[in-house]
Amino acid sequence: MSSAAASAASASAASAVTFPYRLVATDLDGTLLGEDHAVSARTRDALAAATEAGAAHIIVTGRAVPWTRSILDDLGYDGLAVCGQGAQVYHAGEHRLLTSVTLDRQVAVLALSKIEAEVGPLALAASRDGLDGDVLIGPGYKVQDGPLPALFLDDPAEMWTAPINKVYIQHPELSDDALAKVAQETVGGMVAVVMAGPGVVEILPLGLSKATGLSLAARRLGVTAADTIAFGDMPNDIPMFGWARHGVAMANAHERLKAVADEVTASNDEDGIAVVLERLLQRD
Repeated sequence: MSSAAASAASASAASAVTFPYRLVATDLDGTLLGEDHAVSARTRDALAAATEAGAAHIIVTGRAVPWTRSILDDLGYDGLAVCGQGAQVYHAGEHRLLTSVTLDRQVAVLALSKIEAEVGPLALAASRDGLDGDVLIGPGYKVQDGPLPALFLDDPAEMWTAPINKVYIQHPELSDDALAKVAQETVGGMVAVVMAGPGVVEILPLGLSKATGLSLAARRLGVTAADTIAFGDMPNDIPMFGWARHGVAMANAHERLKAVADEVTASNDEDGIAVVLERLLQRD
């Protein structure tokens, strides 16, 4: 090797970037996305630097694939994504589902009847299974402002005519936390109950969580919980934090998630993910 080549190799080695994790798992809403429903340039750059240093990035979201795919395409994301609160492992580059777990509709109907016996009528929505599964909105269910498409139903019975991943529930008077608490206490042995965001309480297959889907995706990548740093903002991220080596809550996170986090970073609108990744990315 010439002296010039040796000097170039030495300079390259000296500037090599190291990163202490092999997997970066990020929630989407309230975490990776800002209030403008976009990923900032700073956060994109930090994630790119982490992947260049050898880490994989996995998006882990409560959204089903049809509500996630456009964001992944915009990011140029071609790896694995965990969608539907862990129900779906999706290969973005190949546009196909690798795994999909559905909610038993008879169990769901029974669980809902038990909850309604405690608190009165609920407003319902449901996410149909599949790459193009519609989100069905029943009468009285309040949809948040935003770009996500939905199919509004006049007849609630249509909600149960095809396989679904989950059911969303709302109550006219109870807060999200109160509704999730009653649902958990009433039907927690039949289904999983999570609070995933403002106005978003969900009924899932029993035992399903973001940790379930993330562990399946991580196994496909040959990485483990000990290799993983996770970012989130809501109680549905608690199982993911329990699974990962290091859990980072956003400043805007729910207090229940902050209570179990290893650290709290800046908010999603203040590039909280980038703040942590930039600190961890070190030049040798």
